[in-house]
Amino acid sequence: MAPTTSTPPSSVAFPLALSLEENRKWIEQQLANCSDICYQPRFFGAELQYGALVVYCDSLINDKELIFLKNVLQDLVFQEAGFDATTIELNKLISFIENHGVSSRNVTIIDQLPIAEQNILLGQVVIFLDQWNKALCFNALTLESRQISEPMNEPVVRGPQEATVESLRINLGLLRNRLKSANFKIEKFNASGETRTEIAVGYLEGTVNPRTLSEFKTRFERSIQEEILEVAYIEELIEDSTYSPFPQYRHTERTDTAVAALLDGKIIVLTSGSPSIMICPGLFIEFFQSSEDYYIRSLYSSLIRLLRLFAFIMALTLPSLYIAISTFHSELIPTVLLLAILDTREGIPFPAFIEALLMEFFFEIMREAGIRLPKPVGSAVSIVGALVIGQAAIEAKIASPIMVIIVALTGIASFSLPNYNMAISLRILRFPLMILAASLGGFGFMIGFLFIFLHLVSLRSLGQPYLKPWAPLIMNQLKDGFVRAPLKILLRSPRNRHRPNRSKK
Repeated sequence: MAPTTSTPPSSVAFPLALSLEENRKWIEQQLANCSDICYQPRFFGAELQYGALVVYCDSLINDKELIFLKNVLQDLVFQEAGFDATTIELNKLISFIENHGVSSRNVTIIDQLPIAEQNILLGQVVIFLDQWNKALCFNALTLESRQISEPMNEPVVRGPQEATVESLRINLGLLRNRLKSANFKIEKFNASGETRTEIAVGYLEGTVNPRTLSEFKTRFERSIQEEILEVAYIEELIEDSTYSPFPQYRHTERTDTAVAALLDGKIIVLTSGSPSIMICPGLFIEFFQSSEDYYIRSLYSSLIRLLRLFAFIMALTLPSLYIAISTFHSELIPTVLLLAILDTREGIPFPAFIEALLMEFFFEIMREAGIRLPKPVGSAVSIVGALVIGQAAIEAKIASPIMVIIVALTGIASFSLPNYNMAISLRILRFPLMILAASLGGFGFMIGFLFIFLHLVSLRSLGQPYLKPWAPLIMNQLKDGFVRAPLKILLRSPRNRHRPNRSKK
């Protein structure tokens, strides 16, 4: 295949010199004290009068690629050009490479030293020839990665059991295998700074909203000027409201979820070294949906989605409701239940608010400990810790049994949400609601709930209303909300395509 020529970056240009020694000195100076950078001199010609230098990063290339490097110049001279290595002239070899390239490898011709340095650190093999002010680059990056396995954070009973890995190339291959369409566009970028992380942006042309895509690219171009280690860095740099407790973009490690989002007009972002796929924009309703909802009957999935909504409300409001009712509105509690609560609270030295605050605080500590501990002991410690501490708190008259039940139900309800980031937002909002309920009772609880609702209405994700399709109300998109219509209705509905004369508002 014919070679392509890379253009230098907009920074100060350092063109390659004709002297092989000058080019080597520049590269060695830039990559000084990098012990994994290898320099292999090569010679060819009738009297070995022509010199060459092969430079690569040994830690990014495996043994198979090293075997290729041993014979790379012989392949260039004999197998590709058809010349005898003992009689070849340098000008003929250069002319052949510039006009025909190398068919056995994807080759790029560069003419800038900074690009050569960057390509070496990206896992490419760079070949310098004496008396030639250009260089050849071969992609030879072969990092080891873990095998494709089941999704760890998004398990399902029915559906594909395929999760992404840390290799960007493998992840893009998994997505392309599921979405075999020429409209599936993938654009690659490299972050600035020291990391130079490889980033891929994917979207389905003709389905994605052009204005949303344009807004994303504007923000994205600014974000990649920073140091990027993981896709979460990009999320925080391009989100609409940095201090909002609600997540504005979704993350998944399931390829079927990512492809379904692409078909729905979303934009996905992947980075090398991370199995996470960011989906944007992210709407409120989408954080309650799971890929398994489309692999079971619509009646079941609708009931499960409504159950998740109820769990969300319960995890957000249950402690504060108990504090408000037991402290300010005890007349709303039936007499028998009120007497039972008073009997369990007998001897408790703290008011309901302090009791709930302490129990929630200890529960959050146990939850965090269960996550950070090794898997074989993490679940056991969290379960045993909750049982032991709960029972000990009741016997020591620090907490009442009803409070332990409420805190446990709140935690279980938050676990039922399919998206971890949305569960984190509940953990943040729960405490302000408890403070308002302890201060003003039911009135304070309603004020807090109203502020949360107003924030949700005003919040936007990549310029899109967060509560869409309810605010604003879009009737034809309500088929896949908290109640899912049967697939024969969803699949027969018109595709959400954005044409110049039919743009979705």
